[in-house]
Amino acid sequence: MSEQPGERTRITRLRDKERTERAELDALLDSAVVGHFALADPDRGPVVIPTAIVRDGERVLAHGSTGSRWMRALAGGPATCLAVTELDGLVVARSAFESSLHYRSAVLFGTCTELGGAERARTLDLITDKLIPGRSGELRVPTRRELEATLVLALPITEWSLKVSAGWPDDLPEDLDGDAWAGVVPLQRSYGEPRPAPDLAAGIPVPPSVRALGRPQPR
Repeated sequence: MSEQPGERTRITRLRDKERTERAELDALLDSAVVGHFALADPDRGPVVIPTAIVRDGERVLAHGSTGSRWMRALAGGPATCLAVTELDGLVVARSAFESSLHYRSAVLFGTCTELGGAERARTLDLITDKLIPGRSGELRVPTRRELEATLVLALPITEWSLKVSAGWPDDLPEDLDGDAWAGVVPLQRSYGEPRPAPDLAAGIPVPPSVRALGRPQPR
C-alpha cells in the first residue's frame, strides 16, 4: 500500500469492505461520471462541488469555466479531496435494518494542477469521449477563445481509500425462516431514445457516437 500513506486513508469501520488493489480503483474511476471535490473556501467555509470526472492514467481530470470561483481556487493548489461513488444495486434483506446498497466508493486526497496548451486541448477531447465515446471525432475543433475560457484540472492518484459493498443480505438467524423475501437487485445504467434539438437542421441523422449510447453501458 505504498500509494496510500497516512491515517486519513485508513478504513476504520466495515474493514471487510476495504479494497487496496489499484485495478479496482481504476475500474471505479473509469465507470463513474461525476465526482465531488471538497475544499475549504476562506470566505464561504467548507464547500463540496459535483463535476464530471475522467481518469487519465495516473490522474483524474475535471474541467470547467475559467470564470468558476471553485475551479480557480483548486487551480491555486490547496489541499482537496475527491469523493467518487457508484451505486451498483440494492441489497434487500428480511429486515429494514439489514437492507443496504451495493456500492463502490473512493476518496482521493491531494492537490490539483492546471493543464494548458496542447495538453489542455488533448484532455478536453478525452473528457468529451469519456462521456460520449467517439464524439470528439464528429465535432469541429474548439476555437482558441473556447479553449482559453476552459480550465482543466488534474488530481494525481497517489493517496486514496476504496470501499466496495457487494455481498448478500446478512440477516439475523432468527429471520431466516421468516416469510420476507431477501436478495439483490442489480442496478444498470442505460440511456433513452435520443431527442433532437428543436433547432436541429432537417436531414441530420443521429451520429454513431450517440446511437451507441443506447447499448448497455459497462459498470
